[in-house]
Amino acid sequence: MPNIKSQMKRDRKNKEQQAKNKAEKSAMKTAMKKFDAAVTAGDKEAAATTYKVAVSAVDRAAGKNLIHKNNAAHKKSAMDKKMNEMA
Repeated sequence: MPNIKSQMKRDRKNKEQQAKNKAEKSAMKTAMKKFDAAVTAGDKEAAATTYKVAVSAVDRAAGKNLIHKNNAAHKKSAMDKKMNEMA
């Protein structure tokens, strides 16, 4: 535990930011899992709506540097392939 007041604040802010980052990344993963479930079920309508949500979540995570931009592109490309296979 730090003794310096500014370091105490920094620790507090780091914990808050870590919680936000974890929640955002978790939301992205959940959106991707919902998309995968819709594709596996073969529901085109549900897949289309969850696709938009998942791509948005991936872009948001990449914009906040939670994942690398190339990782985001890879994830979106994989989802595109799945969508195109359904059509």
